[in-house]
Amino acid sequence: MQKKFITNLALLLLLNLLIKPFWILGIDRTVQNTVSPEEYGLFYALFNFSFLFNILLDFGITNFNNKNIAQNNHLLQKHLSGIIILRFLLGVLYVFITMLFGYFVGYNSYQLKLLLIMTFNQFLASFILYIRSNLSGLHLFKTDSIISVLDRLIMIAICALLLWGGVTGSQNPFKIEWYIYSQTIAYVISAIISMFIVWEKARFRKLQWNKAFFIIILKQSYPYAILVLLMTFYNRIDAVMLERMLIDGKEQSSVYASAYRLLDASNMIAYLFAGLLLPIFARMIKLKQNIEEMAKLSFSLLFMLSVCVAMFSYFYNYDIMNLLYHHHTNESAPVFSILMFCFVFVSTTYVFGTLLTANGSMKILNLMAGGGMILNIILNLIFIEQYKALGSAVSSLITQGLTALFQVFAAVYIFKMRVNYRFIGAVLLFIVGAWIITYTVKQYVANIYLAVIACVFGITVYALLLRLIDIKGLIKEFRIKTS
Repeated sequence: MQKKFITNLALLLLLNLLIKPFWILGIDRTVQNTVSPEEYGLFYALFNFSFLFNILLDFGITNFNNKNIAQNNHLLQKHLSGIIILRFLLGVLYVFITMLFGYFVGYNSYQLKLLLIMTFNQFLASFILYIRSNLSGLHLFKTDSIISVLDRLIMIAICALLLWGGVTGSQNPFKIEWYIYSQTIAYVISAIISMFIVWEKARFRKLQWNKAFFIIILKQSYPYAILVLLMTFYNRIDAVMLERMLIDGKEQSSVYASAYRLLDASNMIAYLFAGLLLPIFARMIKLKQNIEEMAKLSFSLLFMLSVCVAMFSYFYNYDIMNLLYHHHTNESAPVFSILMFCFVFVSTTYVFGTLLTANGSMKILNLMAGGGMILNIILNLIFIEQYKALGSAVSSLITQGLTALFQVFAAVYIFKMRVNYRFIGAVLLFIVGAWIITYTVKQYVANIYLAVIACVFGITVYALLLRLIDIKGLIKEFRIKTS
C-alpha cells in the first residue's frame, strides 16, 4: 500500500504542480490585481458565502461514497444511478437556501445575481468531486489525477484569453463577472467528461428514481454531512464576517483574500494526500491491516512540507506579498505570515482526520468540528472589531491548532498506536532546525528565489538526517511486488 500511495501521489502532485500554481499565481492573482480591491473583496466574500451551505449539495455523500466504494467495488452500478438524481435534488435545495439567506443578510440585486452564478458553480464543482470519489474508490488514481486538474486547465485557457488575448478591447477592462463565467464553462466541460468515464465503468444506461434508496443513503451519509457543514463554517466564515461586520469590510476581505490565497493553494496539496489516503485507509481497515506506518509516512511528508512553507512565509512575508500584489501589501503581509502556520495544522488534519473518517469515527469528528466552529465564531467576534483581518487570521490559527491536536490524540487512542518518543523528538527537533535554517538564510540571502532553493535544500537534508522518513524502508517496499 505504501508503494501504491507514493507512486500515485507522485503523479497527482506532478499534474497539480504543473497546473494549479499557474492558475493561482498567474490567473487568480492577475484578476485580483486587475480589478479594484473592493470588487475583488466583494467577490471573495460572496465566494465564501456560497460555501456556507455547500453541505446541502453533497450531504456527506462524497466522503461516504469514497469509503464505501473502496470497500465494496460491486456497489458502484447500484449506487451511481440513484445518487446522481439525489444530488440534483439536493442542488435545488442548496441554491434556494443560499439565495434566501443572501437576501436576508442584505445583499443587493447585483450581488444576488453574482451569488446565484456562484451557487451553480458550486453545484458543478461538488458534482465533479462526487464523480471523482467513484474513481478513487475504485483505486483508479491515475484517471482521477487527470480529472483533478481538468477544470483548472480549461479556466487557464479562457481567462488567459480574456486577460492577455486582446479579445475584449482596450475599452473593456476585465470584469469580475467574466472570471465567474469562465469557472462555469470549465466546470460544465469537466463534469461531462468525468461523468462519461464513470458511466462506462459502472456499465449502466439509465437513472433510477428510488425514494427508499434516497432515504437509506441520506441516513448513512448524514454524519459526514454534519462534519463537512461544521468544518466549512469554521474555515469559511472569516471572510463573510469581515465583510459584514466592518465599515471597510470589502477592503478587509480583500486583504484577507490576498493573504489566504497561498494558504488555499497549499491546502490543495494537502487535500491531494487526503484524496488518496481515504480509500487506502478504508481498504486497509477493512482488511485489518496495520495503518501505523502509512499514517506515519503520510504525516511525515506533509509535516515536512508544511513546516518548510510556514517558516519561509513567516520570514519572507513582505517579500512575497510585494512580489504578488499591488494593493494593501503592508496590511496583508502580517496576516499572511500567521495564516501560513495554519497549513501545518490543516496538513495534520488531512492525515489523522482522514484516518478517523475512513474508520467511521464520525461522532468524535463532529464533536471536534462543532467545538471548532463555535470557538472560531467567538474568536472572530472578539478580534475582528479591533484587529480586523489580522484578528481573523489569529482566530483561524487557534482553531486549526486545537482541532488538529484533538484529531491526533483521538486517532492514537482509537487505533491504539504506539507512542514513538524517538519520532516525537525528531519532529520537535525538525521544527527548531527549520526555524534556524530559514532565519539564517534570511540574514544572508536577499534574492527570494535563491532563498527558496536554499531553504528547501537545507530543510530537506536536515529532515533526512533526523530520519523523519524511513528511506530504507521505502526502497525495500518498492522492490517488493505489492497488490
